[in-house]
Amino acid sequence: MKQILLAFLLLLTISAARAQDYYNVLKYGAKNDSTKLSTAGIAKAIDAASKVGGGTIYFPAGRYLTGPIHLKSNITIEISAGAIIYFSNNFDDYLPMVPSRYEGTDVTNFSPLFYAYRAENITIRGRGIIDGQGKKWWDFAEGKSRVANESKWQVEFRKLNANITRPNEPGGVLDRAFLRPPFIQPMYCKNVLIEGITIRNSPFWTVNPEFCENVTVTGVTINNPKSPNTDGINPESCRYVHISNCHISVGDDCITIKSGKDEAGRKMNVPAENYTITNCTMLSGHGGVVIGSEMSGGVKKITISNCVFDGTDRGIRIKTARGRGAVVEDIRVDNIVMKNIREQAIVLDMQYSKSTPEPVSERTPRFRNIHFSNITAEGKQAGFLNGLTEMPIENITFSNCNFDTKTGFTVKEARDIAFHNVLINAATGPAVRTENVQQIWLDGIRSAKPVAATSLLELNNTVDAFVYNCFPAAGTETFLTLKGASTRSIGLQNNNLKYVKIPVSQDADVKERVVGP
Repeated sequence: MKQILLAFLLLLTISAARAQDYYNVLKYGAKNDSTKLSTAGIAKAIDAASKVGGGTIYFPAGRYLTGPIHLKSNITIEISAGAIIYFSNNFDDYLPMVPSRYEGTDVTNFSPLFYAYRAENITIRGRGIIDGQGKKWWDFAEGKSRVANESKWQVEFRKLNANITRPNEPGGVLDRAFLRPPFIQPMYCKNVLIEGITIRNSPFWTVNPEFCENVTVTGVTINNPKSPNTDGINPESCRYVHISNCHISVGDDCITIKSGKDEAGRKMNVPAENYTITNCTMLSGHGGVVIGSEMSGGVKKITISNCVFDGTDRGIRIKTARGRGAVVEDIRVDNIVMKNIREQAIVLDMQYSKSTPEPVSERTPRFRNIHFSNITAEGKQAGFLNGLTEMPIENITFSNCNFDTKTGFTVKEARDIAFHNVLINAATGPAVRTENVQQIWLDGIRSAKPVAATSLLELNNTVDAFVYNCFPAAGTETFLTLKGASTRSIGLQNNNLKYVKIPVSQDADVKERVVGP
């Protein structure tokens, strides 16, 4: 009998402790009928949990209206099925301004909707919905009245950021800026988990960890309508990031990896590194997975796998410009399906902002060691690789890929490029066209739909090319066209050209004759 009593008391103790772990926001003054702001009640629940070392802040079913929610260490936000949290669209509710980061520049700005600063073990999870009510933010940010009549928020922002310079602003100064807050922005945090929730109508970037370590975003749905800069998941200058099982449809890029912009980013010098992105679906958006253009702290050791992009402007896009500096390297993309891509399936562009060549310096970016495999894509263009004259793209490979597109690959200002077993059905133009390229391997390039009066491959001012194991389909008029006075050292081997009318066509300015089957 005594043992049974002890067991019962232990069970009561455990149950009481578990109950204490949960802090129902309704008991702290929050309302779930959206009749008043629940900001203060939510903050009281968080404070109560924090005083005893942490706990779970629970939102039962209902409709909540709140201002920003600031998380502390060891706090879990749990939003139950049937609960919708609407964030206020009164800009004053996001004052006072707090340390933040905006498009790669460190600023003091409106509080993010969910915010944490130097916290550990924080979680936002559940089957509920959070709604940023972003339309008022979008309209004001893009409205003419903001430019013509400086608002009180712009005055406050300018006062707090008097010494901050920002690229692309007139004179580089944050003068009349009105910068919308991100939806979820933990800064300098460790062990961040965002799981299961549905997010919609973000004022600006949606999930935006900054300088964080060990971030997991899984099972999250993000729906933003056509709207300015409402990217889905933007982990910036973080380490050990895991994004999986998410569904994203937004007004800008679906997932973007960044690490700061220009001099400000190089000064912080915190790379984005060790990211895995897997098992995600992406619909509307400028890009499926994008790296840059703000990558001045560097981006390295990234894997992207098992994803579907359907209807994005581009699939995989890596972009930078002179002035960014830093390196994007050691990127692996595998097992991707892309459908209805409105522009390029794959983009590596180092001239995202047009500029003139300059001596190599800390301002010079680099792309290297980037590898694509097992990709199926349909869209406007298979790929666009565009390096810098002073810093070509280097060591890029494509293996076991199928592209059905209006145009094929354009490769410019690059070196050490390889295609292995790649099918490119282009409606117009060659499957692969190069310009100012050194060292390229074209192995098993195929097209099942030859284009009349067009060569399968076109090399312009290209040095050290090896073309082998190709078997052009019947109807191919010209296999290889060579152009440009710099073109030389072109080798052909083990190609079956029995269906081709003209194996090699050389312009008059190509000095070296090509031999080989």
